[in-house]
Amino acid sequence: MTMNPYLELRELVCTARRVLLTGPQYADGDSVGATLALAHAVRAVGDAEVVVAADVPYRYAWMTGADEIVANAAVHGDFDVAIVMDGDQYRLAPGVERAYRAAAKQVVVDHHRTTDLAGYHLAFLDQNAAATCVQVIEILDAWGVALTPDVAEVLYVGLIYDTGGFRYSNTKPQTHHVASRLLATGIDHASIASRVLMEVRPQGMRLKAAISGAAVFWGEGELVLAACSAETMAKCGAEFGDLDGIVESLLYIEGVELSILVVERPGEVKLSLRSRGKIDVAEFAQSLDEGGGGHAKAAGVLLDGGLDAWMKRLPNLALSALSARDGVER
Repeated sequence: MTMNPYLELRELVCTARRVLLTGPQYADGDSVGATLALAHAVRAVGDAEVVVAADVPYRYAWMTGADEIVANAAVHGDFDVAIVMDGDQYRLAPGVERAYRAAAKQVVVDHHRTTDLAGYHLAFLDQNAAATCVQVIEILDAWGVALTPDVAEVLYVGLIYDTGGFRYSNTKPQTHHVASRLLATGIDHASIASRVLMEVRPQGMRLKAAISGAAVFWGEGELVLAACSAETMAKCGAEFGDLDGIVESLLYIEGVELSILVVERPGEVKLSLRSRGKIDVAEFAQSLDEGGGGHAKAAGVLLDGGLDAWMKRLPNLALSALSARDGVER
């Protein structure tokens, strides 16, 4: 008889000495919330040492448990179980990737349809989940772990981040049911929403102005392409977390169907892609590099090469992709 996968995961972490919980190299509200909530659950059912790895943007540093998160570069030692959440093993930071692959058992918990499930001891993929945090609630329920206010708070961060405060099309009736459960614990949902979705630092305000002011429209306004150089980041005194929300704001300009933000990194660029539905940006990301992916309307990819070179190449590539597609549902 096949064991329930949730209970199989519970047995794995209960018999482990050390458990690693991590997410994509560039953490966001869903990956941070999901790893913190599952870390609580693992500690509740067993005695394993739990290491949560992430480079936490300032926007999420206030979350309960965030002060105990280990920076990606500081992850070391052997792990019996390693769980990657809100992404797959190909999106990990280099140091974390080595620890993840060396673990005795590897697990993935994710909701991106582009995730490849090969190579995991256990895989939990739910493409209909609005956020990975929704999947974590299912794990908590299966394990009989109570939904405390502290846990509900970090889960709510992930839920509102990935649904854009329930504005995106991945918001379904079940999404509001989940939100209702979290709010019923007494969390201050208004404060969480303002911190995660609306509040920016002065550095972030300057960064958004610099990026938006230099954005270029293509294809009769259907495509907007913007760049963020290392120099711009430095001049604004900004950091990675200050980029949150900028590519979305570019998408919701009248006439725009596709927004692309190209961020310069050492030896590479990071593309954030958003679509209103005319183009599947997960497919577009994968056409640029097999490591790209995400959702039909929100995706990303890391590309080797310089900022200037990609800013020259992307308009034709993106416009060709736009003209080839009739639309996507999600």
